[in-house]
Amino acid sequence: MKQLLQSLRDGTTTIADVPAPGAGAGQLLIRSSLSLVSAGTERMMVEFGRGSLLSKVRQQPDKVRMVLEKARTDGISATVDAVRAKLDQPLAPGYCNVGRVIESQAEGLVAGDRVVSNGAHAEIVAIPRNLCARIPDGVSDETAAFTVLGSIGLQAIRLANPTLGECVAVTGLGLIGLLTVQMLRAQGCRVLGIDPDEERRALARSFGAETVSPLSEQEVLAKAAEFSRGRGIDAVILAAATSSSAPVSQAARMSRVRGRIILVGVTGLELSRADFYEKELSFQVSCSYGPGRYDANYEQRGQDYPVGFVRWTEQRNFEAVLDLMAAGTIDVSLLVTHRFAIEDGAAAMDLLASDTPHMGILLGYAADEGSSLRRVALSSAPVAARGTVGVLGAGNHATRALLPAFKAAGAGLHTVVSAGGVSAAHAARRFGVVNAATNPAMIIDDPAIDTVVVATRHDAHAGQVLAALRAGKHVFCEKPLCLTLAELDEIEREAASRPQQRLMVGFNRRFAPLTVKIEELLATLSGPRHMTMTVNAGAVPPGHWTQDRDVGGGRILGEACHFIDLLRHLAGAPISGIEARAMRGADISGPADSATIMISFADGSLGAVHYLTNGPRALPKERLEIFASGRALQLDNFRALVGRGWPGFARRRLWRQDKGGEACARAFIDAVRSEAPDPIPRDEIFEVSRSAILAAAALD
Repeated sequence: MKQLLQSLRDGTTTIADVPAPGAGAGQLLIRSSLSLVSAGTERMMVEFGRGSLLSKVRQQPDKVRMVLEKARTDGISATVDAVRAKLDQPLAPGYCNVGRVIESQAEGLVAGDRVVSNGAHAEIVAIPRNLCARIPDGVSDETAAFTVLGSIGLQAIRLANPTLGECVAVTGLGLIGLLTVQMLRAQGCRVLGIDPDEERRALARSFGAETVSPLSEQEVLAKAAEFSRGRGIDAVILAAATSSSAPVSQAARMSRVRGRIILVGVTGLELSRADFYEKELSFQVSCSYGPGRYDANYEQRGQDYPVGFVRWTEQRNFEAVLDLMAAGTIDVSLLVTHRFAIEDGAAAMDLLASDTPHMGILLGYAADEGSSLRRVALSSAPVAARGTVGVLGAGNHATRALLPAFKAAGAGLHTVVSAGGVSAAHAARRFGVVNAATNPAMIIDDPAIDTVVVATRHDAHAGQVLAALRAGKHVFCEKPLCLTLAELDEIEREAASRPQQRLMVGFNRRFAPLTVKIEELLATLSGPRHMTMTVNAGAVPPGHWTQDRDVGGGRILGEACHFIDLLRHLAGAPISGIEARAMRGADISGPADSATIMISFADGSLGAVHYLTNGPRALPKERLEIFASGRALQLDNFRALVGRGWPGFARRRLWRQDKGGEACARAFIDAVRSEAPDPIPRDEIFEVSRSAILAAAALD
């Protein structure tokens, strides 16, 4: 299918062939008929992408600090690679989509229903039920395409809470502003529209507003005083897109005592305390379409808020806007200025950054049955007869670590799969993978593929590992192998019956060059070792998927398993006991992801993993210290190794950080091709996986 993609690196727009998504649980698969280009949000994306590197830096000072900190800890080369990879990821713009349901995995909507959604500019989109609404019969597709933008304005109105007869100013008369004007008028409010563009002011007047240009602050304040009969404006809705703080300043000055200011656009926020203090003004930022936005439980899992407690969710706001359209209260006929076919989507994006006047830009889609294909051939490159790889997942780790490593290892890259298709198609083009797909069965069931790399979200690992094993394929699973002991037992039983198939977990730190050097040094000693692994993991938001025990398993199971494995490997003896304690305190809430894991080994060695999320970013992420037989080793971030008391060895430093990813992939592919034993003994994989699950469970 065709989808519009935007480059973050240079702002160029491409109409890419990507595999069509499938409908997951609770989702609708929608064939698009129209989508609306957001002249505000998407113009900012285009301008950001087309800006110079210096302009990007100026717009994101927080990201610059993160880059500098990474350079200090991980080295310049690794940092440059990370920045390039980030800029190379294409964006999939669009959030105002109209189409017909072609497959439903959700209650309340069925195939054939005409719906609006926040889907992207693509021929087919897969959208969760709570981000869709059925279109009334009397509302055309062109009108319905404005629903999502209308919902953004409606949510701002709900926060402003105007009453019949109040004076409301709307600053910024773009699409959202003009839709907001119409809804305020429908609510019985008197509306003052503020915009420098005379044509937009004329449109606002046609909808019943009075208008003024903001170019003269004295003129604006005088008009606002006259309009409000000298009492001051009751509420101001800021729908402008500007870096200037002038709209906020003007809003405060024109407001009455205890007036309300709602920001729905983007403005500078240099507020005058005196303006707000003397009038006791309230200021609030509106979050997109309404309650539920960015709540994964609501949007992705379909958990609706009870109507008695949350009357207006984002979906119910969609429905309210559609009802206003059906009643003729919202008129968008004057707002459409340009129409393009999706094939000409690049011209539509160019229009955003041009001086040509524009408002509503619509993209149209042909009813092409062929666009339902879920696999797209992108390369004719030959693949090897043995070690032909299919990759499940095309996320950050897959594209930055696994795919480069397997390509460098000489694997035959046959197919890469992602749920939405965009990341799979991008990864396929970047790494020379033959096919991109959205259905995992296209890897599991393909006899040409003998090796499966599992790099999906953690809750999918166990099922995909088992499916691949049962299909007779070799399996490389990015950690963790699974999330529960029951899953582990099932994988262990299945693997035991298939000794001819390779099974490996991506415990790459075993293969790092400095880890290999540590092994060489420790091999000269006898007796137990004491090993301390300190991980400055950094905090992630509580709502991040890795923190969800059902999806990511939590960070101890999802990432700390790496370090349990590393200590197990360096001890060279089985784990005989494991304990875990979480950091607790009045200022610590959320998942138990700052913890110490104590490990006992059968030979008397001891290990400790301090996995911490409360440290500074400027500190290197990973440090290992080993004490043994009167000697010591200190490994810093897999870049520098220092020895104390070792004859002939004092230190070794690498030019760039190397955590062993490429060597890990090469060892696996070599084992697949030579039918050699698993590079990591299976009993150690299962032992470490079981220990990580027990450690995570001990922290609950």
